[in-house]
Amino acid sequence: MSNTQQTIEKLVATAGEEFRRYGYGGTDVNRIARRSGMAPTTFYRCFKDKLDIFLAVYQAWAAREKLLMRVLMTLQAEDGELVEACVKHHRDHLPFRRSVRQLGYDEPRVRQARAQTRLETIAEIRAWRGDRVADDGRMASDLIQLERLSEALAEGEFADMGLDDAQARRDLAAVLRRFRPAATRKAVVPQNDALPAEAALSA
Repeated sequence: MSNTQQTIEKLVATAGEEFRRYGYGGTDVNRIARRSGMAPTTFYRCFKDKLDIFLAVYQAWAAREKLLMRVLMTLQAEDGELVEACVKHHRDHLPFRRSVRQLGYDEPRVRQARAQTRLETIAEIRAWRGDRVADDGRMASDLIQLERLSEALAEGEFADMGLDDAQARRDLAAVLRRFRPAATRKAVVPQNDALPAEAALSA
């Protein structure tokens, strides 16, 4: 690995932690560079601006999410494990995910990156399903439902309304079952139990 690539990876790792803790608005380039042990000029040799590195972090986050889901589905995890994996992945990155949502409305580059990532996820789901599935429009609808339910559960939006989140968890489990390979699809009611594969989910 070249020195430049190592520098980029270190900056992205540091930026990922900063965005995870403080969100986009609470993070600045100088702090990313300083906490990476580098000068701001080094940062700007690798990235155009803060949004540029935010997009790199987002792509890494999305890739990790797809990997976690593929691992759990390959292991034939119960519905409850898959639901908790989705919710935990969002809960562990709340400020970052809030920034993704907001920037997705305000910044064309983030909006485009989200669209491209979703299309790539649909392609991966087709690959791991290994059989004929619904058209891309239906899969995109399911994917957006997965994102919103995971975020709502992670944010505690049902508790804010004084409601139990059991139905939302069942709905999320139903979406995930549609993404499973046909041979491993199960109908298991999700529970709020700890995730046995939690070691694989640490950010």
